[in-house]
Amino acid sequence: MTAPHAGSAPPGPGSAPAEPGSAPAGAEPLLVGEDVHKSFGTTAALAGASLRVDAGDMVAVMGPSGSGKSTLLHCLAGIVPADSGEVRYRGRDLRSMPDAERSALRRREFGFVFQFGQLVPELTCLENVALPLRLERVHRRAAEGRAAEWLDRLEVGDVAGKRPGEISGGQAQRVAVARALVTAPRVVFADEPTGALDSLNGERVMRLLTAAARDTGAAVVLVTHEARVAAYADREVVVRDGRTRADLAVRA
Repeated sequence: MTAPHAGSAPPGPGSAPAEPGSAPAGAEPLLVGEDVHKSFGTTAALAGASLRVDAGDMVAVMGPSGSGKSTLLHCLAGIVPADSGEVRYRGRDLRSMPDAERSALRRREFGFVFQFGQLVPELTCLENVALPLRLERVHRRAAEGRAAEWLDRLEVGDVAGKRPGEISGGQAQRVAVARALVTAPRVVFADEPTGALDSLNGERVMRLLTAAARDTGAAVVLVTHEARVAAYADREVVVRDGRTRADLAVRA
């Protein structure tokens, strides 16, 4: 995906969707981690984990607390470097990229949804969603117009002028999903996106996230320990003691 140009914005909710999960046999995966190792001090978080993500794929990474699933997501997204193994995005090795190039990749081609949203409290919800576009020098009017479309798409258009502290947790998480998708990313990384929500709001966030990702053709790497959340994915990968088990049955 090319970076958005100043004064313009990437495709939004009305864009033609890519075909989800339709990578041709033998095609290069969109994102792949192979034999990934990562330690923090003397503690091994990953001990040979592997994961393949194709274009339009939706993968649930499951496992108990402390299993290494969030660390795997962070390595795949280039947030933290793996100690060894390979992490490749569209055939390029993330470990060998300069920091500035990895940062640009995260801004332009990756979207992120974290457990507590991590919205900027001083900005309105509209400004929060527009922020990734503004960082890419998209004109304010175009960026906020695209942000407003995504807020409407995620059923929170009515909170556009409010700040994060003035809205509910479920609304804030939907604003965070809108922010993750506003740049038309190729991959959305969602780390326990419903972990701070009740079951009703969690179901609503997952329904909207899944539909929006399908509509735009974005792949999703979803970290969760909840089976009801993983059920939204096409397939599941289990992480235990820093290692991945073979993918479970592909869902119809």
